[in-house]
Amino acid sequence: MTPKLPEAPDPAVEYWQNLSEGRLTFGRCRQCDHAWLPVSRECPSCLAADWRFEASTGDAVALSWVVYNHAYNDLWADRLPYVVALIELAEGPRLMSNLVGDFDPTQLRIDHPVRLVIESEGDTAVPRFVPIEQVPEDGDTT
Repeated sequence: MTPKLPEAPDPAVEYWQNLSEGRLTFGRCRQCDHAWLPVSRECPSCLAADWRFEASTGDAVALSWVVYNHAYNDLWADRLPYVVALIELAEGPRLMSNLVGDFDPTQLRIDHPVRLVIESEGDTAVPRFVPIEQVPEDGDTT
């Protein structure tokens, strides 16, 4: 019988903990310097298990988006219309998120500058983004 080796900690636990503390983090490979989301135990580029968490500045661009005018889940009905976007962080990783704030989605353009805001969904901190024109004047994005 082969003994079961202990498993490495799930990196997603640290990712969500970092978000709850106000930081959006991503994986950065120490071998090839590739940066990625969602976090995983190995670099998706070179498969090295030698990586670290790195914090995002919160600067990003919206590459593409869709505006939902119909809620396919009742939980989202009071948020209509809402915007789901492909976001590229300044550091390179991409993630799907929401664009939030009081803005006109018809004014969005490809590579539209956006800024991270961390919002709560129940007990969970989630990364969302506002068009750069919507960042609060005091600069507080958490």
